[in-house]
Amino acid sequence: QVKPQFESRANMNCRVFTAIEYRTQVVAGIMYYIKVQVSDAGYVHLKVLQSLPHENQGPSLVDFQTGKSRDDPLTYF
Repeated sequence: QVKPQFESRANMNCRVFTAIEYRTQVVAGIMYYIKVQVSDAGYVHLKVLQSLPHENQGPSLVDFQTGKSRDDPLTYF
């Protein structure tokens, strides 16, 4: 659900968009940190907020980091 948000903000078209790894942090909802493969050797880290259920909102892209590799550790940012 966040692929269109990422493509728009990063000005990229991703033929591959596969989540490889994720971690969570509980805030006013759940913050997901997701490592996503976007090309054969290209990876990005996404920071996605899933609001509380009563807010009836889908996941929202908060921030992202490009230029990552498969071996880069997934950290909070």
